[in-house]
Amino acid sequence: MFKHVKLNESVLPKSLGVKGKNQKGIRYYTIDGVNMPSVTSILGDIPERKAKIMGWRKAVGEQMANYISVTSTNRGKSTHKLIENHLNNEDDKNVGVTNVVALGLFRLIKPYLARIENINCLEEYLYSKEIGVAGQVDCVAEYKGKLSIIDFKTSTKRRDADYNYGNFLQCSAYAKMFEEMYPDKKIEQTVVLATCESGEVQEWLHTEDKIKEHQELFYKHTQEFLERHKESLVEITK
Repeated sequence: MFKHVKLNESVLPKSLGVKGKNQKGIRYYTIDGVNMPSVTSILGDIPERKAKIMGWRKAVGEQMANYISVTSTNRGKSTHKLIENHLNNEDDKNVGVTNVVALGLFRLIKPYLARIENINCLEEYLYSKEIGVAGQVDCVAEYKGKLSIIDFKTSTKRRDADYNYGNFLQCSAYAKMFEEMYPDKKIEQTVVLATCESGEVQEWLHTEDKIKEHQELFYKHTQEFLERHKESLVEITK
């Protein structure tokens, strides 16, 4: 059984009825009258990364690119649901899942989930008034005894560090948000777990120095994003 730590939920956006919205291709959250772009919108808008995706789509063809994207999204959603149910001690809810690939990926990652203790957040919205961003974190919990931001990924094959660039920055952003919302808690590491159809699970752990490095890069991309979309977003907290 996984233990869940009781937090002060009054500071969580969901307790305020906050939900994500989409406007002109940007996902954002309105918190205390401020439109905060999502972490994924910011990282998905990095010109160099967008160019790589466009190059890939052109290489494989639009129809195949759409098929791969939809398949990957469905695989990810189903696997995330299996993981979420397991961490909530609700494996009985997994009976209705019929995505065979997701079931296989869940079985692969399950031994790694056993390293998780004292869950603080699971699929929760977090935000930072200081940098004016928000997003939904997969999990905040102790991993191998250290309070961590944990991100669950699915993949067809092994990933490399460059492929995970956005995931590393995303985790560092959530670390900043969580610490701002709960000043008495300190994130000791970020964890990215990728369960792959090739039959393996990849684990990336980053501690304080690397988290700070990733946060600086995220701040840079955030400022560039806000400059590119300043006409679309109002009352952004700098």
